[in-house]
Amino acid sequence: MNSFTVRMARWSARHPWRAIVGWLVFVVLCLGIGSAIGTHGATTADYRVGEAGRAEAMAAEGHLERRSTEQVLISSRSGPVDRTAAEAAARDLTARMQRLPEVAGVADPLLSEDRRILMVEVALNGEERDAKDKVDALVEQTEVVGKAYPGLLLEETGSPSISKGVDQQRSDDLALSEKITLPITLITLLVVFGSVTMAGVPLLLALSSIAAAIGLSMVASHLSPDAGVGTNVILMIGLAVGVDYTLFYLKREREERARSGGRLSSEALVELAAATSGRAVVVSGLAVVASTATLYLAADVIFSSLATGTIVVVLVAVASSLTALPALLVKLGKREERRARRRVERGKPARRARDNDAGRVWAALLRPANRHPVATLCVSVLALLALVTPLAGLKITEMSRDTHSRDIPAMRVYDRLNEAFPEQRVTHQVVVRADAARSGEVTGALRELARRADADPLFAGASRIRTSADQRISTLELKVPYLGNSDQAYNSLDHLRRDYLPATVGRVAGAEFGVSGDVARYTDYPAHQNSKLPLVLGALLLVTFAITAYAFRSVVLGLIGVVLNLLSAAAALGLLVLVFQGSWAEGLLDFHSTGSIGSRVPLFLFVILFGLSMDYQVFVVSRIREAVLAGVPTRQAVLDGIRRSASVVTSAAVVMTTVFVSFVFLHIIEMKQIGFVLAVAVLLDAFIVRIMILPSAMLLLGEASWWPSRASGRTAAASARTADGRQVVDVR
Repeated sequence: MNSFTVRMARWSARHPWRAIVGWLVFVVLCLGIGSAIGTHGATTADYRVGEAGRAEAMAAEGHLERRSTEQVLISSRSGPVDRTAAEAAARDLTARMQRLPEVAGVADPLLSEDRRILMVEVALNGEERDAKDKVDALVEQTEVVGKAYPGLLLEETGSPSISKGVDQQRSDDLALSEKITLPITLITLLVVFGSVTMAGVPLLLALSSIAAAIGLSMVASHLSPDAGVGTNVILMIGLAVGVDYTLFYLKREREERARSGGRLSSEALVELAAATSGRAVVVSGLAVVASTATLYLAADVIFSSLATGTIVVVLVAVASSLTALPALLVKLGKREERRARRRVERGKPARRARDNDAGRVWAALLRPANRHPVATLCVSVLALLALVTPLAGLKITEMSRDTHSRDIPAMRVYDRLNEAFPEQRVTHQVVVRADAARSGEVTGALRELARRADADPLFAGASRIRTSADQRISTLELKVPYLGNSDQAYNSLDHLRRDYLPATVGRVAGAEFGVSGDVARYTDYPAHQNSKLPLVLGALLLVTFAITAYAFRSVVLGLIGVVLNLLSAAAALGLLVLVFQGSWAEGLLDFHSTGSIGSRVPLFLFVILFGLSMDYQVFVVSRIREAVLAGVPTRQAVLDGIRRSASVVTSAAVVMTTVFVSFVFLHIIEMKQIGFVLAVAVLLDAFIVRIMILPSAMLLLGEASWWPSRASGRTAAASARTADGRQVVDVR
């Protein structure tokens, strides 16, 4: 009983106020330091991958990169547009925009083909990623001109406006998610503990862990830039694991208190919980950290940001369970002991702490695995494999601007822009780098490229050729009259890369060339991710196996852990395909199907789920191994361990599912998909894998489950005694 977790718990139990105040000081310091340092956001260059990324880098080298643009549509509020008034408004708007330091230039007004809308395009200065922060100045001028011409309707859209709208919508959605999650989590914990005080402990520790993690993530962003999703994942994962870890620890302390009948002090009970559930929390937290770290291998700024947020919040949650939680349990335990003494002094019988063992309900749920392990294993595995079958039709795409919610005002204006000016829908930027001496050849090749594209119905015209000051880099923009997520837009890119470029600029000796633009990004990002997928998944499987095998000294359990995690993750992904690639659930879950799954969802699912599944795997198998080391036969240990851990695993699963389900109410389609698939995966893992498949497999394997260790050869040396004389098992 002298493991690291026990030593930490022992110190906290003996100095509870120091531990509690120390934790609060830590949280405040994290927030204070983080706020002082600030967040280092990802730059445009951090997002560059594939050919599109190389082309963007070349264009930036020659100061020819595409600038972020805003489009202002001028139309009549009713009836035909007054051309004179519209042109006067356009001149006024142009003059005002040109005076803004945020503006790089304003194009000549463009009249739609139906002559009902006049469009003014404004180019912004600076990096693409920073453009949304400059939108307010432009919107202000648009509103001023709109008020000066009350008969006209002036509406603004563009990538910066849309990005700002998406950020605001995400913020509103997260606030809604918190309003849903916190009350339901509190109610669940009230049902579990039957006490407001005990229910509040997991929630308060989880929230404080989230606060500390947000501060630390700001510091971490200076090592790995934040892509703007760090806070999202900290809130989602932090509340889930923060409550879970506290729940595991707290439930074990309650269980030991009920079993001891008042014979053990609060300090001794905390040490018992630390030696068992405390160790499981540490192992499970390290498993989440190790598995999540494999996301860094994807060499993608968004995945790195997700990984950093997850790792930070999990480590902080583990730290809270090792320090503040034991101290809180001792203070609450002593208060309970004082109340018990007062009851005895008044002549009333002392209340016994509730023992929340699952009892007959969980015995009934385990009966199929107990009596018919082969049949239970086969039926459960086949059921999950049936859920895997929709994966055969999985279609992965990069979620583009066209998939954003139309509740965002800028998106509704964007739709009007696309309808009135179809030639503005998509732009491919061709970038060529060659020796300055070959500038003339490059220009001729680009003119030939423009001529060929002009004869192709997939294209709608070309811009003028621009060349850098040193004559080394040239660009040409080609318009495509189709939406960015259409087959025609992707076909135009394919024609360009496969046919037109090799036949034109490809013949210029020593020339480097590439195509960038939104469609090129949507194409290259999934390709980049697919190229990294084998490396990430291979590392993930290896890490999961190594941690499980080391934690339980069993190669067999390591292999079982990998297989079960793969099965539950694949089944959840199959359900995701079934729900989101079709249209039958659109009304139920309030989304518009894109006929595809977001390119980041599958990899994020596998990595995060592998880590979160270790919570249940470690907690359940730890209880089983604890019994085996105490001399209980493996068969009985499996049934007792799962029955004793079932209620806490179920409670943890309900809390975690509630957190993830709340993200289904978000408007952003990728976040809806992530929330749905994680919620489904947790439910499958908790109720099918851990109640049906795992016990069936371990019952069939028997003592072989522990190979190559000899768990059946328990010795008295594997046990120790607390200061109070109670015998416990050292499960190290």
